[in-house]
Amino acid sequence: MSFRLSSIVPTATTSTENSMNPMHREPNGSLPTSDNPNKDLELGKGADDTTDYMQRAQWLRASVLGANDGLVSVASLMIGVGAASSTSKAMLVSGLAGLVAGACSMAIGEFVSVYAQYDIEKTLIERGEANDVEENKEPLANPLLAAGASALAFLVGGLLPLLAGAFIKSWGARLGVVSGVSSLGLVVFGAVGALLGGAKPYKGALRVLIGGWLAMLITYGILKVFSVLFHININSSG
Repeated sequence: MSFRLSSIVPTATTSTENSMNPMHREPNGSLPTSDNPNKDLELGKGADDTTDYMQRAQWLRASVLGANDGLVSVASLMIGVGAASSTSKAMLVSGLAGLVAGACSMAIGEFVSVYAQYDIEKTLIERGEANDVEENKEPLANPLLAAGASALAFLVGGLLPLLAGAFIKSWGARLGVVSGVSSLGLVVFGAVGALLGGAKPYKGALRVLIGGWLAMLITYGILKVFSVLFHININSSG
């Protein structure tokens, strides 16, 4: 008996080609299973991590970033008023007004924004175009919760410069304390926001710190020029 080599080689070649073809189906019509079962687990883990970071991003915007906005807004306002006034009462009143107005603005803006997202999600579910939301049982956006978190975060951030420098009598020391405490808060908020977002903390801290310094410097510079040009000097006892 003799065997021809050509009758064996094509069979092996065909089997190899079929195993390399991702669209090849087995005789029973099913796709071939993966040789590495851990690969699917790794892919699933990556998807879960991505979803987790996306959910974190919503709360970062309403908490850490809200606190950063409060700190920068109130500190810049107090430093700007300090450019035209040497009294502690003027800085206290301006900082308090900015704190209340900013918290209300953040809460209303967040409420309107998240409520629009809530309406969209609800409409998609009613039309049957968001089955994945129903299957995963994910809660819809909560406008009241987001508004409250945003306002609270703004208040926490804005209280740092307000309490730090509003009651210091010396003008130079007051501006120095407000700037120093604000800088420290910017570093902390930036690092925490970057850490929770999966980025390097020092990069986030540096980015937020530079942005806060620019805001305070620009505000002080503009108000100082304005007070000099129009001879504005708010002075009173206290």
